[in-house]
Amino acid sequence: MSESLKLLSTRRFRPFFLTQLLGAFNDNLYKNGLTIFIAFQAASVTQEESNALVNIAALLFILPFFLFSAIAGQLADKHEKSTLIRRIKLLEIGIMLLGAFAFMLQSPVLLIAILFLMGTQSTLFGPVKYSLMPQALKSEELVGGNALVEFGTFLAILLGLIASVYIISLGYAAISIAVVLTACAGYWVSRGIPTLPAAAPELKLSFNIFRQTVNIMHDAGENRAVFYSIIGISWFWFFGITYVTQLPNYVRYELGGSEQVYVLLLAIFSIGIGVGSFLCEKLSGRMVEIGLVPIGALGLSLFGIDLYFNQGLSVEGSDLIGPGAFIAQVSSLRVCFDIVMLGISGGIYIVPLYALVQQRSEPSKCSRIIAANNVLNALFMVVASAYGLFVLSLGVSIPMLFLIMSIMNAAVALFIFHLIPEFAMRLLIWLLVHTMYRVDKTGLDRIPDEGPAILVCNHVSFVDALVLAGCIRRPLRFVIDYRIFQLPLLSFIFKTANTIPIAPAKENKEMMESAFEQISDALRNGELVCIFPEGKITDDGELSVFKPGVMKALARDPVPVIPLALRGLWGSFFSRAHGSAMSRLFPRGMLSRLELVAGGAIEADTVTPELLQQKVEQLRGERR
Repeated sequence: MSESLKLLSTRRFRPFFLTQLLGAFNDNLYKNGLTIFIAFQAASVTQEESNALVNIAALLFILPFFLFSAIAGQLADKHEKSTLIRRIKLLEIGIMLLGAFAFMLQSPVLLIAILFLMGTQSTLFGPVKYSLMPQALKSEELVGGNALVEFGTFLAILLGLIASVYIISLGYAAISIAVVLTACAGYWVSRGIPTLPAAAPELKLSFNIFRQTVNIMHDAGENRAVFYSIIGISWFWFFGITYVTQLPNYVRYELGGSEQVYVLLLAIFSIGIGVGSFLCEKLSGRMVEIGLVPIGALGLSLFGIDLYFNQGLSVEGSDLIGPGAFIAQVSSLRVCFDIVMLGISGGIYIVPLYALVQQRSEPSKCSRIIAANNVLNALFMVVASAYGLFVLSLGVSIPMLFLIMSIMNAAVALFIFHLIPEFAMRLLIWLLVHTMYRVDKTGLDRIPDEGPAILVCNHVSFVDALVLAGCIRRPLRFVIDYRIFQLPLLSFIFKTANTIPIAPAKENKEMMESAFEQISDALRNGELVCIFPEGKITDDGELSVFKPGVMKALARDPVPVIPLALRGLWGSFFSRAHGSAMSRLFPRGMLSRLELVAGGAIEADTVTPELLQQKVEQLRGERR
């Protein structure tokens, strides 16, 4: 069983997952029921009025995200989260009772007004929804938890669409009862969410909407990686809303398909999001691996472009074809493939970004930063809708709009990755660890999830640091020989990872002193520092004598020391087993199995270079 699916059996996650799933389902059940009522069943509404009401409804649902996200973020940081969620779910019951009354009155105006209240309730739930996970889940479960939430959201959208069509056909009493019962079910399951302490109970609430919105945007901008991850998430919603909004007309006018074909493609897209989300967990090794984001971005562009070039569809006659006739066309299978791959790429793209925002946000401000994310998401979605209308009004076809979006996606991705090179750096590390080698990891749970520590490891090759960075969940500050630090490709990776270059005192005393100052600063900031005590890459596969640099670092900052050992890199392309490293035309050791082993923590007052060398030697064993 997938590790993320195991979370569904835990009390600390299952009630929350079901609560958010039922909430998203009810949102879409009501919204789609309202849309069907206005478009098909409201006899007093003309086509022009219907178009206006549908667009006003979409605007009213999004408007609360601009107005109330700052307040919602404050509430989620100040109050205990399980109690807050239950109060929000009680609010949903009240709103749905009003909605049921409006359906029974068959009043389009009242139904749309209630949609504003639904948007307000969703606005209140958003920050607590995402800021809850870093508290309830372990760090290695964060990616899996986000994968489940993203899959659950898109599944709820799909099920809400399908259910609304069926239930409203049974009458207004049926849709009224359905939305109220779903809200009640959401409250009932929310009662199982365990107590989670408030992140900032001392926070003083402010209801100045403009000032607090500016404040939460400032909070989000304090960490560049977090802020640009939020921009990346918002861009995904811009991209996704454009596709989902145009999908019905694309099916009708470009593919000649019926509404069942539309539901089929929406289902395929939702399944793709789920597959991509769970695949992300598998590919990342249960760590927050932002190196997968460029892969997801590449897929969004490539398969969007292929959708444009798939022009071999046969749309003949006035009759719309059903799913059977649609699938029978070879070109339709290519459309299905592109749609599912867009979903998979989206899952791979979005899950690490959400996890990074949760992981790197200051805990006391996490909910407010999530609220800032919601404001920007809403802004991008509104702009996406306006942009789609504008481009199509110029006579651009829907396939051409998809092509434009794919090119824009590539440009936006390159812009973000240029501003935050950590994405590209992590991609290179991920490719090394997951394509060139297979790494077995043992004892890495001995590395603390938080707080400072020094890691020491044997030095076998030029890529030792990259392998460690690709396997250990927490970010590492490496101390690297300045000559390795200056190698062309490795230099980009090491600089992006804030690696600390060091030189022997006899060669560059200032660099050595600066290195120990940086080590001290990192440890005092609660970071992990990794040192290769041999001071050089081995020439014969054996351990060299450990130098006393670790002792100098511990004299300033007495923190635990954790020994590590790499096995299997000796004899590889990047080692000196065959003379100069990286010099063989047909390298050996690539695609081979490596091992990374961690030992137990050693208290600072008992550490000696000899003891560390003995521990690393024992972990290394006979295999190198």
